[in-house]
Amino acid sequence: MKKEDWKTGEIEMTKSKVFFDVVASIDGFVAPEGMDLAHANDPEYKHWLSQWMRLQNWVFQQKFFRENLKQGEGGETGHDNRLLEETFKRTGVSIMGNQMFSGGERFWPEEAPFHTPVYVLTHKVRKPWERPGGTTFYFVNDGIESALGQAGKAAGNRDIRIAGGANVIQQYLNAGLVDEFTIHYSPVFFGQGVQLFSRITKNISVKIKGAVASKEVTHVTFEVEKSAMP
Repeated sequence: MKKEDWKTGEIEMTKSKVFFDVVASIDGFVAPEGMDLAHANDPEYKHWLSQWMRLQNWVFQQKFFRENLKQGEGGETGHDNRLLEETFKRTGVSIMGNQMFSGGERFWPEEAPFHTPVYVLTHKVRKPWERPGGTTFYFVNDGIESALGQAGKAAGNRDIRIAGGANVIQQYLNAGLVDEFTIHYSPVFFGQGVQLFSRITKNISVKIKGAVASKEVTHVTFEVEKSAMP
């Protein structure tokens, strides 16, 4: 990835790739309607949790996921599990939006599941928040490019993950800053909710880098063709 040092204006080269990795329904939603702090306790949207559990069901069954969140022993150890572990190991730093962070701050365990630096895009000024297990949240107030510049310096020889939510992923895609992404398609339909690609404004060209299906989910990895972007 070629990136800019946003403080000095100098160009530097890094081997880190910028990627995202999300679970989506067949009809392209990454979260059900009502899955936000504003509606979390609203009876009209009480169905969101069951929908979310159906979407993520394959994840909960994996050995690596259970171990990482300290949910006990056991779990599946096949290809689905290996993909989760490989994604975790390649990630040197994550970037997320304030809405995703706010929900996680409320529901993540004390030992947040990242174990790396995490840069949070927000308008709020806040000191870094260090959690047990190696996760430190840094709060960035000056945009996606600044967050990426800081993340690139912290990533080391690993990659930079755009953790979400969908709006943040779309901003990085529209800015031409994503190298590749993986979508894990669960066999569910939402009909409405948070769409992954609802605000794409650029003519983005991708090619399939790999696709693997299990009985629970289909994993498709796409490479963004930078030369085709305007």
